Amino acid sequence: MFFFKKAKPKLIDLFDGNYVDIHNHILPGIDDGSKDFEHTKELIKGIENIGFGQFITTPHVIDGLWNNTENDITTNFEETSKKLNQENILKPTRTAAEYMMDYKFHERVRKDKLLTLKDNYLLVEMSYQNAPINLYDIIFDIQVAGYIPVLAHPERYLFLAGNYDEYKKIKSKGCKFQINLLSAVGYYGPHIVEIADKLLKDGLIDFSGSDIHNRHNIMKFENKLEIKNVDAFRESIKNNAVFKET
Repeated sequence: MFFFKKAKPKLIDLFDGNYVDIHNHILPGIDDGSKDFEHTKELIKGIENIGFGQFITTPHVIDGLWNNTENDITTNFEETSKKLNQENILKPTRTAAEYMMDYKFHERVRKDKLLTLKDNYLLVEMSYQNAPINLYDIIFDIQVAGYIPVLAHPERYLFLAGNYDEYKKIKSKGCKFQINLLSAVGYYGPHIVEIADKLLKDGLIDFSGSDIHNRHNIMKFENKLEIKNVDAFRESIKNNAVFKET
């Protein structure tokens, strides 16, 4: 008797037009994502074809690199949304930001009005080289200020994978985890697939996001899944419904 291994689906097969993307760099000319409005239109048409129904824009806020203020981001968002509306193209549901937890973040979270995904969910990231020395103080400050931290792409912080229990500690402090969709198809390399799989298996992933920056990212949604824990991955996609605007 022959047993045939069930073929894994393509990433694009997991979307039915209702997905709410909570992490992307589609706003034009504001960070390392879309370069201009024409590029933005192309990317939005791409995510519509994939099966995204809504999306929240999240440009980088990184001191010394992308010094975007709340006003910079909201002005860009409003102007872009108006142009998209005039051309009958899907426009962003709202705008938030992806905040780097760096040496300036203590001051930012205490003094500034931060842009959230919805309600009090705040998208944050770390350096890929190492965690901030005062990581747990920052997480505490975020929560004291009334926010729920959502850590972007935890599977990509290789320094955490070398000390896996640190993931559990961060979760225990009240952080939500957002996996990158493209991590599931090996876009960032096989080691990232392994880490993503373990996080999914252990139930540590809460949400998902595209982290789309360019056309190449869109194309990779045609790739087949490389992760083993497909059901948990589907749940991370389904969980984004909490961010849906009605």
